[in-house]
Amino acid sequence: MSNHELKFLKDKIEKLKQDGVYRELPINYGPCDNVINLNGKEVVNLSSNNYLGLANHPRVKQAAIDAVKKYGAGAGAVRTIVGNQDIIGELEDILAKFKHEEAVMCFQSGLNCNIGTISAITEKGDLIISDELNHASIIDGVRLSRADKAIFKHSDMENLEQILIEKRDKYNQVLIITDGVFSMDGDLAKLPEIVNLAEKYNALTYVDDAHGSGVLGESGRGTVDHFKLHGRVDFIMGTLSKAIGVVGGYIASKKETKIWLSHRARPLLFSTALPPAATAAAIESVKMLMESEEYSKKLWDNANYFKEKLAKLGFDTGHSETPITPVMIGNEAKTMEFSKALLNAGVYVSGIVFPTVPMGKGRLRCMISASHTIKDLDFALDKFETVGKELGLI
Repeated sequence: MSNHELKFLKDKIEKLKQDGVYRELPINYGPCDNVINLNGKEVVNLSSNNYLGLANHPRVKQAAIDAVKKYGAGAGAVRTIVGNQDIIGELEDILAKFKHEEAVMCFQSGLNCNIGTISAITEKGDLIISDELNHASIIDGVRLSRADKAIFKHSDMENLEQILIEKRDKYNQVLIITDGVFSMDGDLAKLPEIVNLAEKYNALTYVDDAHGSGVLGESGRGTVDHFKLHGRVDFIMGTLSKAIGVVGGYIASKKETKIWLSHRARPLLFSTALPPAATAAAIESVKMLMESEEYSKKLWDNANYFKEKLAKLGFDTGHSETPITPVMIGNEAKTMEFSKALLNAGVYVSGIVFPTVPMGKGRLRCMISASHTIKDLDFALDKFETVGKELGLI
């Protein structure tokens, strides 16, 4: 057999099938919304990060259309080569105002944001202390840094302080990194305690607020606003692809951070900037959040309704504190079986299994949106009950 047949990959894929975790991505034939056309069939969508339903909002779509007419389809080059289009500066300014921070630097994605920023603000002689359940993009950013690293047990403040006691004096800068909202379980970081420890031991703090932006705080200003910690968190990362409904990521921090990232953040130096349509759409979404809390209120009303009903059916929803609603199953193959059966019944909710979560911690992750109607949620709950009983899960 020729090496070009890539037998080693064929063998790995066959192992996925044997383990019951092989999947083929379904096709969505329309916009991301509360109900989507998946593989030619209308299903209730519980798998999107479109928390506020803005991805298909008329105002957001019109802003994108208008930007294409004015600026064209693409930014044309890397920002440091061709310069900033004024619309990117407008997005960064409105985000800084929204987040109550000095300055914002926008990236092409949340992943690029973490990878580019963490490796730019740390160096050899520094230490990064990271929560064990931090997002993969944080892990990759830490790996790309030349700093040393230490991992603290999930939200374990005693463990974090012990690491600080043992290691702080051995390093120049110490950076504590945590998710604001942990995306697989929906729990919140103990941010006030983390900030207190950082200040006690002269360390810096970095919060990935991808799942907190648009969800927590006044008008969705995020986890830092939720805990009233403005001015005490050094680096706040957010995405434009979840509650904002578009694509991209940003760092909110001091003006000096923005300047330094423009010189050293590799995704900014070696990848073309956000396209005008996405930039303008994100601006419009942020404006809508600043105008009203109706979207975030509807999101929380829907989430609380769905969680309460799921619990009454007998499902284990873990310890979520946010609209992220995990349905804990455990076994990987059973998790995927449940997901497929629900899809056949008209409800799309992705199974989350290893390596995204630890082995034996498989779950369906229900992502509730402001765009869901009570009718949508009741339909989904009915199918959860029917399929759950058929599979012996409740």
